[in-house]
This record gives sequence, C-alpha cells and structure tokens, in this order.
Amino acid sequence: MDENIGFIGTGVMGASMAGHLLQAGKKLSVFSRTRAKAEPLLSRGAAWADSPAALAKTCDVVFTIVGFPKDVEEVYLGASGLVANMRPGALLVDMTTSRPDLAVRIASAAAEREGQAIDAPVSGGDKGAREATLTIMVGGGREAFDRALPLLQIMGKNIVHQGPAGSGQHCKMCNQIAIACNMIGVCEAMAYARKAGLDPENVLKSIGAGAAASWSLSHLAPRMLKGDFAPGFYVKHFIKDMSIAAESADQMALDTPGLDLALALYRKLAAQGGEDSGTQALCKLYA
Repeated sequence: MDENIGFIGTGVMGASMAGHLLQAGKKLSVFSRTRAKAEPLLSRGAAWADSPAALAKTCDVVFTIVGFPKDVEEVYLGASGLVANMRPGALLVDMTTSRPDLAVRIASAAAEREGQAIDAPVSGGDKGAREATLTIMVGGGREAFDRALPLLQIMGKNIVHQGPAGSGQHCKMCNQIAIACNMIGVCEAMAYARKAGLDPENVLKSIGAGAAASWSLSHLAPRMLKGDFAPGFYVKHFIKDMSIAAESADQMALDTPGLDLALALYRKLAAQGGEDSGTQALCKLYA
C-alpha cells in the first residue's frame, strides 16, 4: 500500500527534494510558511496542508527541511507540531542541519507517541538537491532507517546510517567543519593566484585535478571567479551550522581553531551584508 508522504520546507533545497518524490509517483502533501514557495509543487499534483498538525494527521511519513533549530523545535515539539499530532506508527524524518541533542529529544518524544523519528541532514547543496545526488547522514533506530531508505534513495545517492538518534547531526557537523576550513583555503588560493598575476581559471585546471581537489574548489571557486554569489547554501545557514558545531565541540572539550577562524570570518561577511549570499561569497573578504 502506498504511504501518504508529507514534506515541510520548500526552499532552495526542499523544493527539489519534494519534487523528486512527486516525480517518483508518491502521494505528497506539503506545508511551507510561505505558500507561494510551494506553488510549483502544488501545480504538479501535491496537496496543500494548512499546518504541520494537519500534515501529521494525514501522513505516514513526514520529511522536514527548515531553517534553524528553533524552527525544528517549533515544527516538531510545539502543541500544534508534528509529534503531538502524528499517527501511531508514523515516521518523522528531519533533514535540517540542527542540534544533535534536539534530534535525541524528538526521537524520544516520537517513541512516546508510538512513532519513530530519525535525523537525516544532507550535503550536496542546491546542485545535489536538484540532481538527487545528495549525501544523507542518518541517526536513529535501524528499523526506522530501513523504512526510510527507499524514500531517501529518491533524493540522494550516498546514504549512511551513522548510529542512534543525533548521530546524523554529529556527522553533519564533521562535514561542515571540513567544508569551513577548506573554504578558507579555496578563497586564499584564488586571491593568491590573482595577486601573482595568474589566470585563476587556469590555476583551477591544475590544482582542481591534484591533491588540492575538493567539492568547493570544483563547484564554488568557478562561481567566485564569475562573481556569482547566488545562494546554493546561505551564509546565514552556514553560520548556524558552524555555531552548532562549535558548541558541540566545546561540550566535548575539543579544540577547533580552524572552525573558530572560519566562523569568525563568516560572521564578518554577514555583518557586511552578506548573510543572504551563498557561502562562496567569503572570497569578498579577500578582494
């Protein structure tokens, strides 16, 4: 029997991800704080839900990808949220990058309602969402992971169960730390190329195929060189992610000087009006 699928959050990432579920023939209901963002999905056959509560009452599986941990907490744990209104046996899948401890709380609350919840943050940016090639890092019970896997495979390619609730979020923090430190290197390399009188695009041809290769170098450095700062992933959301990582590292008594530097630089960029730009806009600090 086909399950009723719900999706909350139809922004840069979520619109494409929900679209893949529709394209796969799934029965889909959507909710977004701004209905206009959901209109392309509604025009393709998705049903509209007036609230997270309304969605929870009609769906067997609900996916969410919203902005910040406070949004996750409101959508899941408020009186009119998903957990309080979920069907017995339903599965909730949060794909937002959020706090590991909040993921644990949501999973526990869902279990008390005879349901399941897993954390499944993603990596791959707008391109990965459009092309259904996202990396998906999952925390939660194995049974819940196995149930979600066929649906996750519609949206992503590299899907790994990391462990119990919160493990997906911890894995995403590892991902964001690596990206944050690498982004500094990419920006400084391009700034150095210009100062040395080199053609940065030619430099990319050489270093992008060697030991310096990275996703950011291949996909975001060309955007930097073109002055394209449109958000595949917002600076303000990256600051949120790095802040969570820094707080988690502090709780574990782990020193992260590279992360701390990246966070300080991105906060400087945001203070200069760059919070709604893509993460590649960090290069502006090196202009």
